[in-house]
Amino acid sequence: MIMKLLFIYNANSGSLNALLDASHKLISPSTYICSLCALTHDVFSENIIWKNFRTESHLDMEFYHKDEFEKLFPSINLIYPTVLKLEESQVTTILSPDVLNELSTVEELIDRIKQSI
Repeated sequence: MIMKLLFIYNANSGSLNALLDASHKLISPSTYICSLCALTHDVFSENIIWKNFRTESHLDMEFYHKDEFEKLFPSINLIYPTVLKLEESQVTTILSPDVLNELSTVEELIDRIKQSI
């Protein structure tokens, strides 16, 4: 049985979107719309605590911008950001946008992921 976590950011892919997101994080971080991105990434790079968890974990993880996810999974309608579990072709939500919006540190995110799997 293979289990995979899917992380879907509330942001679109591409260099221009990355630049706009970084600018938004710098100018008005409290109004940035992707709580998952705010937890896992600093303004210009991946958060080091998150990166260490991701690389040292034995979890299979995939990361998508919302436009990438919608192309691959057109029949799944979601509110973003979200974290899903894909297991035996079944997709279930393990961290909803409401839960992600309540988290204030990457350590809280990591704890919630560990509790949810």
